[in-house]
Amino acid sequence: MSMTSEKELPSEVAAWLDPDMDSVKGTETPKDPNKGYIALLGWSVNAIKAAQKFDRRYIVVAPDWAADFCTANKIPFIPWDFIRLNDRSMDIAKRLKEEGVDVAIPLFEETVEWSGAINSVLMDSPRMYGQSILFRDKALMKRRAQLGGIRVGIFEEAHEKEDIVRFMKRVNQTLLKLDGDPDDPIHVKAFDKAGCLGHRMIRKMEEIDLIPQEEYPLLMESHLDGWEFAVEAWIHDGKIQFLNISEYVTLGYSVFVPATEQLESWRNAITKQIELLIKTFDIKFGMIHPEYFVTADGEMYFGEVAYRPPGFKAFELIEKAYGFSAYQASMLVFDPKSTKEEVAAFFPREVVDAKCYAGCFGVYPRRRVVSKLEMPSETINHPYFESHELVAPTEETVPDRSAFGTHWGLIFFSGDDPIKMRDLLKAQEDLDFYV
Repeated sequence: MSMTSEKELPSEVAAWLDPDMDSVKGTETPKDPNKGYIALLGWSVNAIKAAQKFDRRYIVVAPDWAADFCTANKIPFIPWDFIRLNDRSMDIAKRLKEEGVDVAIPLFEETVEWSGAINSVLMDSPRMYGQSILFRDKALMKRRAQLGGIRVGIFEEAHEKEDIVRFMKRVNQTLLKLDGDPDDPIHVKAFDKAGCLGHRMIRKMEEIDLIPQEEYPLLMESHLDGWEFAVEAWIHDGKIQFLNISEYVTLGYSVFVPATEQLESWRNAITKQIELLIKTFDIKFGMIHPEYFVTADGEMYFGEVAYRPPGFKAFELIEKAYGFSAYQASMLVFDPKSTKEEVAAFFPREVVDAKCYAGCFGVYPRRRVVSKLEMPSETINHPYFESHELVAPTEETVPDRSAFGTHWGLIFFSGDDPIKMRDLLKAQEDLDFYV
């Protein structure tokens, strides 16, 4: 890419200049031509900053709205529309292969399928595309898990309202519910969306009517009473190189790393489950983000697995806690030219090498009408408070939350006591940030 000076840039492009970027300052880490050349699929400024501080060549493949930012900040860039796979889909794989790229890394859910398609060409491995479909389609994912002997709850697909009604009735009949007993809840989820997007808990038959027709088809699941948690595992040569356990305080609201001693006591059992997952899904390299439940009787159930960075900025939390870049870790284990020695030397020891506990809380307005952002004193005056990403509201009426909803921004904390961290994150649920 040509190195255009700031003075030569059109004003609308120069407005995107970030003077703190290594590519702008001229302090970018030299790239080793003997190591892999990486394509980052999707958009993440933090991933780009990590790539600039790493010794691998990289190129960003993102929608064309990122072009001005990349031009202003001297970021190698190829525009691409990730809306859907179509007749032109092979073009990006061919272009990256001609560029000399070794591997494509997905940065968010919608690029997982693209990475599989591209890597199947770059690595001459057609099965990789099929594998990526398993990571995207939650129904196929759970069937593959079942075939591998992994415990999952009851699940089916729903194409219309009547499918959910029948499923809920069958689940409660199986649980020997009598007339008048409250129904056991079920969950419905989008087939291929990330995290809580499209996720609803259905407690009453009447709630099924609230699901818009455009959200079908859906995955239906039985409810599992248990302790839900997430794992971030970096895999190289089919083996776990680093395994982080992220502790959810409240699903969709808060998470912190490393986990409490109580959850970490399950590490050996969790590791065995991840090894079984790696074997079942035939994962040779990369970073996975599975979610599990531990039930009261000690059984572990598989929820789902993603083949991309988790939400709630878990990568940033891991970097805060351990000091290594989780984005660079992913580039390392994806790179087919990485050596076992280099990978082994990169990662610290789990838990014992953590410098602190790092957590974040996702804010949802608790009021129907709001006029301003007002940070509670209990939050900003707490010694664990680090920073926040909240902005002033642009409109007074708070939109109705669809399903679990989307948070309005994150608040970050760090400290040395996991119990204090857990209680602090839980306490945020009772505070008003928008008034």
